[in-house]
Formats: sequence, structure tokens, C-alpha cells
Amino acid sequence: MKILVLCYEYPPLGGGGGRVAQTVAEALAGRGHKVRVQTAALGWRSTRETHEGVDVFRTASLRRREDTCTVPEMALYCLTSFLPTLRHISQWRPDAIHAHFAMPTGLLAWAVHQLTGVPYVLTAHLGDVPGGVPEQTDTLFRVIAPLARRVWSGAAACTAVSSFVQTLAEQAYGRKVTRILNGIDLGKSAIRNPQSAIAAPAHLVFLGRFNPQKNAPQLLDALGRLRDLEWRLTMIGDGPDRLAVEERIQRHGLRDRVRLTGWLAGAEVQRILADAEILCLPSTSEGLPVAAVEALAHGLAIAGSDIPGLRDVLVPGENGLVAPVHDTAALAANLRRMLTEPGTLVAMRRASLERARSFDLPHIAAAYEAVLEAARTTRAC
Repeated sequence: MKILVLCYEYPPLGGGGGRVAQTVAEALAGRGHKVRVQTAALGWRSTRETHEGVDVFRTASLRRREDTCTVPEMALYCLTSFLPTLRHISQWRPDAIHAHFAMPTGLLAWAVHQLTGVPYVLTAHLGDVPGGVPEQTDTLFRVIAPLARRVWSGAAACTAVSSFVQTLAEQAYGRKVTRILNGIDLGKSAIRNPQSAIAAPAHLVFLGRFNPQKNAPQLLDALGRLRDLEWRLTMIGDGPDRLAVEERIQRHGLRDRVRLTGWLAGAEVQRILADAEILCLPSTSEGLPVAAVEALAHGLAIAGSDIPGLRDVLVPGENGLVAPVHDTAALAANLRRMLTEPGTLVAMRRASLERARSFDLPHIAAAYEAVLEAARTTRAC
């Protein structure tokens, strides 16, 4: 099967959604399919590359930053990738289109489908469905609602990366949505078997954009209450809250305990996760964070927020603990419990390893393969 993947960001550009698109594309290529990706370039220079059997076409679209993409830049991706996508279809003749992010990428898939008849499959993440990140997108979705309904109704199939996103999409668009969780190749993860003792100081990790959704400053406020305990924190990422993060480090006197790495290559991220005990996720909203899935594969306990988007990956009291959103005292209490109860922490880490089996990439890739094959069959009919 020939699969054309459309995604407005693809590593090294973007965050978790782009990494999901890459993981799925490479897994499908590994299963013998021919896979092309049409995505955006950084700056003005269009490029082409091949990685893990996937041909990646990057078209210049005025994107300015690696880690974030504005709404106008998303729109420019759709405009600048329109003709290249038509060329892929006329010259390469894909059997199906796989569009990551129902908005904006689904709009591009819908437009070329109208002209060519090639069926498309939508994969929704979080911010591309109404209610996912309401403080950021509610107004936008009210404006584009009629167009969004056409995009969803025209898809041969629709998928979502978590139960939460699946529910939001079905409620908004009134059609069947298949849940396919974000996957990770457990065979490639450097998994450590959790020991009965915690290394001193315990290693905590935060992984993600420094933005209001990820809520990194609150984590530092919580850790400021735990200076009597032995721990160290590695914060991987960057973003608009960087100054707030640095200010909290200074205010709480944590400079000798917290390391800010900026964005790192995937291999270095995996090395840090393999050395850690706890992943900290104080987010205000999530679809299904890739960082959490990677943490499961490395046997990390998770200290997270009590939000629907974590329920596929975190079972409170089993492989981690949750605190109400913005409740700094509760987050600090959960971390204190993990750091002072070695037996509890080890049990949670072992539960994470067991839970990781549900996200094993071969099963996830097979699920996408089945959906895309059904879409191709729909076209043939």
C-alpha cells in the first residue's frame, strides 16, 4: 500500500504530535508499505530526505520556530503544501492519505480529496478537536465549525490518540472514531528493572514545551516545598514560559538541583529517561502525551494532573499519583510520598512497565494499517 502522510509538523519540528506521526509512518514503512510525508520546512528552503524508509518532503511555508507553530503558519502549511500534495497524488498515486491533526491538516486532505478522490483518514490529537484546549481554540472552532464538519464527514475513517480525544471528537461531529493509542517500540527501549532502593538523589524529569498547558512553573513551586528531601530534576524542552521557569528556580533556591537542557535529540532524551525514576506531568490538558508513553517503557512512575487525557496512561495509586490541576500543595504531597516511600515507588514503576505493553508499537501500527487498508478498499468500491 502507498500511504501519503500529511502533517504540518514532523521531527525535528514540533512536539508530541509530530513525533507520533513519525513513529507511525516509520512503523508502517517497516511493515512493507511505501510511505511519503508532506510537511513544512523551517524557513524558506524546501528539502527532501529519507529516514527509516520514509520519504519526507518539506515545503517552505514561513515557519519560524522549531518548537511552536502559529495559526497563520498552520494555514500557510495548507496553502504551500496544496500543489506538492497534488503532485504526489498525480505522480506517485497513493492509495490513501493519513492526515495527522484534523485541523489544520485535515483541511488539506479534504481539499485534495475533493479534486482527486483519494480517501483520507484523520488522526485527531487534542487541540484539533473542540474542547481539547478550550482556552486556546474555542473561539477558532466556533468560526470554522461548518468547514470542520465537512472535513470530518468526508473522511473515510477517523481515529483519535486517546479515549479523551475520541470522546470529544464523537461528541462534536457525531460519527464513529476509533481509538488508537500513541505507540512506542518496546524492543528498542533501554528498560531498567526497578530496584528495591532509590538512587540518591532521586531523579525527576519534566519533558515538554514550556507553555501554560504544560504548567512547568507550578512543578517548581511544588518542588520548592520539598527542599528537605534528596532529589534532582531535569527539564527537557523550551518555550514561552522559560523566563517564568528560571524565575521559580531562583526564587526557590533550586539552581543546584534543576538542570535545563533545552530541546534534545531523541537518543539523549531516552538516555535521561532511562536514568530517572519519576516523570512529572503537571499539565492543565493533554491528549495522550508521548512523554508519558515513553516513561512507561522506561518504568517511570508518573506524578500527573487529574485530567482526562492521562487516564489511558496513568492509573492513580497503581503506576502514579494525580493532583487537581493547579493544586500545588497536592502535587507536592504526591511527590513527597513517592520520594519517601521506596516500596510504593518501586511498585508504581513496575506497574508502568506492565502498562507499557498496551502501547507496544507493532500492535499500534497494525491498527493503523487496518484502518488505512479499509479506506483504500472504500475507494476501490
